[in-house]
Amino acid sequence: MTGKGRLLLLLGAVLVLGSVAAFAVHHAVERAGGRGRPQPPAAADGRVWLAAPAGAGRRMIFRNTAGGPHRDELASVPTDRPEAQRATSKLTCLRFSAAGGTGICLQSAPGPLRASYRAVVVDERLNERRSYPLPGVPSRARVSPSGRLVAWTVFVSGDSYGATAFSTRTSILDTRTWKLQDNLEEYDLKVDGSWYRSLDVNVWGVTFADDGHFYATVSTRGQTYLAKGDIAAHSLTTVHSNVECPSLSPDGTRIAYKKRVPGLPADSPWRLYVLDLRTMRETATAEHRTVDDQAVWATDTTLVYALPGKSGTDLWTVPAQGSGTPQRLASAASTPAFIG
Repeated sequence: MTGKGRLLLLLGAVLVLGSVAAFAVHHAVERAGGRGRPQPPAAADGRVWLAAPAGAGRRMIFRNTAGGPHRDELASVPTDRPEAQRATSKLTCLRFSAAGGTGICLQSAPGPLRASYRAVVVDERLNERRSYPLPGVPSRARVSPSGRLVAWTVFVSGDSYGATAFSTRTSILDTRTWKLQDNLEEYDLKVDGSWYRSLDVNVWGVTFADDGHFYATVSTRGQTYLAKGDIAAHSLTTVHSNVECPSLSPDGTRIAYKKRVPGLPADSPWRLYVLDLRTMRETATAEHRTVDDQAVWATDTTLVYALPGKSGTDLWTVPAQGSGTPQRLASAASTPAFIG
């Protein structure tokens, strides 16, 4: 072998050894960085029902965001053991909600040119009852306590509530009559006590009080409001300002919501608050990170919400009365519903 050949061979060996060493260092750093991080629990095919069998106790049903064959499927765990092995269904959802034996699943459907979306109403065994095409990207979903009414919100332009401009479409469906109110922007709107009309009105984030009334966010001219809706009257009436993505407590007395707090960064402006509907007193929760989610009441005193995590989002919990500290409830999970 010539001297030039030996030199090229030596250079090649150095490059190979350098690549191996770099990979080893990178792998070690990744392992070190992963220490202490919660790992997604195991998931396996199982029975996921919206009605807990007798004696089974309360369960949490949610979208599993962990990688693997069960990604995006609805999963179920005991509420008191949220990091237990997950029983998974075959139903995939981007957003999900359930109550009274009825579930609403907003899901994507691959198309030849681009993905399309649909809302699927399911029974207590997750069997499809009916489905409806959606005009945009799924954002929020809710079911009334009785299970009779379902609601969903989609983005019809823009991609987040933090966008400079966006438009939503919110619908309510009666699962007994299958009557669909396709766009709540068509409701009569009263703002600060006066009837109001504007082309820029948006409505999103329904939370049901009963089968005749609900709360939702109304936005117009750069302001957001908590509005109470009357389904029979097709009307919305604002009751408080600076409220987004409301969630009504099980006893119907409080609203958990995202509030824009002045002085916070434009890309993380929200904090999680609770509004007492009798006194209109606001209470900040102990969660000081930005929350871009519609919180769920796990109990009369506990909120659950999603924050970015290693595998999509993690579920966190915090007391509703402003005390305590946030705690991670479940990793690689989102859009929870509590059954039983």
